[in-house]
Amino acid sequence: MILEKYFFNPHIARLSLSKRNFIMSLSDSVKTKIDNYVNGKKVVLFMKGTPQQPQCGFSAKIIAALDSVLPDYSTINVLEDEEIREGIKVYGNWPTIPQLYIDGELVGGCDIVLSMLNSGELHECLDLDPPDRTPPDITVTDEAAAKIKESMQGHEGIALHFQIDTNWNSQFNLAPAEGNEISTESNGILILMDLATAQRAQGAVIDWASTIQGEGLAIDLPQAPPPVKQMTVQELAKKLEAGNITLVDIRGDAERERAFIDGAEVLSREVMDKLEQMPKDSEIAFLCQHGNASQGAADFFRKKGFTKISNVAGGMQAWAQEIDPSLPAF
Repeated sequence: MILEKYFFNPHIARLSLSKRNFIMSLSDSVKTKIDNYVNGKKVVLFMKGTPQQPQCGFSAKIIAALDSVLPDYSTINVLEDEEIREGIKVYGNWPTIPQLYIDGELVGGCDIVLSMLNSGELHECLDLDPPDRTPPDITVTDEAAAKIKESMQGHEGIALHFQIDTNWNSQFNLAPAEGNEISTESNGILILMDLATAQRAQGAVIDWASTIQGEGLAIDLPQAPPPVKQMTVQELAKKLEAGNITLVDIRGDAERERAFIDGAEVLSREVMDKLEQMPKDSEIAFLCQHGNASQGAADFFRKKGFTKISNVAGGMQAWAQEIDPSLPAF
């Protein structure tokens, strides 16, 4: 197993034997179901939630890591199947979720996957070219540099880490260097980043700003995709009439049976695949009942590099109230 080399203790050394014994305790139906998942694709992630809406921070971090190197992989939402949620822990003798499998082998959880991403081992396992570890050009202004140096006084041996997550939220923290980080320097400030952050940070400007909320670092990220637009139902009606937008309804069957907009695509795995093959400047809007859940789907495609993504504000409820009063009230 890939994860074995990350641990050197007798328990893990006996992992293969332990796994065999644990699998025997699984019901045949659960074992077969997991076997089919694990061997169904090269890369399979057992996670909490979905790539569009992860339900735990560790799942979100692995999704961000995989998205940075892979266009396609399989995910299993363990929250939808209690047998799989408990069975996968026994199947791989690994007590936590998420769990990543590559070529039928258990890689491990969040910490291992992130370590492999930053070291280049994940690329090797996926038969990918080595990652580009070129340090990004980052500008730290004079005032920001002075404030950072001031805050780091008395923290000898501690490094400044910069992180940009998959939602393009950025943060700094002080921690020891791990050794696989990408480093860059500006205005006397050494900044350490993981691989995914380095790819997102090119051209970043770090300044010091005073606002009504107080003082703090202000970070401009020119590589960040445009934010999801909040489209009104009136705008949607005009675009549907003109035929120049793809509308995706993410609601469940029961909600769609009550009210549906003609021409809307129903979200499914097949529709997801179809959307991901469309040009990145395609105009796509996502619809749910009230305009909340669809934001997650819209963000997912925004992070995939699509530049004209919208969320329908107010969802189907607003459509029924403002566009088509003949529909049932929500």
